[in-house]
Amino acid sequence: MQTIDLEATGLRDLNATLQAQSADTNQTAWEIVNAKGSHALAVGLDAPIDVTVKGSTGYYCGGMNKQATIRIHGSAGPGVAENMMSGTVIIEGDASQYAGATGHGGLLVIKGNASSRCGISMKGIDIVVQGNIGHMSAFMAQSGNLVVCGNAGDALGDSLYEARLFVRGTVKSLGADCIEKEMRPEHLEILRDLLDRAGIDAKPEEFKRYGSARKLYNFDVDNASAY
Repeated sequence: MQTIDLEATGLRDLNATLQAQSADTNQTAWEIVNAKGSHALAVGLDAPIDVTVKGSTGYYCGGMNKQATIRIHGSAGPGVAENMMSGTVIIEGDASQYAGATGHGGLLVIKGNASSRCGISMKGIDIVVQGNIGHMSAFMAQSGNLVVCGNAGDALGDSLYEARLFVRGTVKSLGADCIEKEMRPEHLEILRDLLDRAGIDAKPEEFKRYGSARKLYNFDVDNASAY
């Protein structure tokens, strides 16, 4: 385990060290202490390393992540895992606004609640929230899966494209062009896999699925992978 104390090492040097790790590195386990809400922590990683952050973080922690597993032992500020490509980000606490925004891949797990615009413009990322999410979540979501074990706020899925939304609790209101859809066996399998990977004990049968009514844009289902 490599331990970096942010009180002794600057943020720029910390990120440079983590970004320098290669795919064949033998320094695979890292711990960051005294995070104290630092912004842009552990961004742009591109190696299969495991990074544990002790404490809460500021803006954009884990942004642009590829391959790495980042565990935040606290809460995360706005834009956590923004534009993530692959890998995993796990937040033990709550997440602020636009968690997982524009994410192309990977898995974001939020053990607490997520604020507004969770999964905005998501492009293939999988997001699992154990608690509730705020208003305008999955706005213009293009692809991927958003799983909410609690409740969802106003305007869920407004103007979304082909992302799948699964909510176990109540939805305050649906956004434009978002409707409840049939939960078919293949969706139950997708949901079961995501819950298992997130380590959350919940039954897929307890969730409802929401998606696009496809009335706001010219859509050809054969081109779904292009969105």
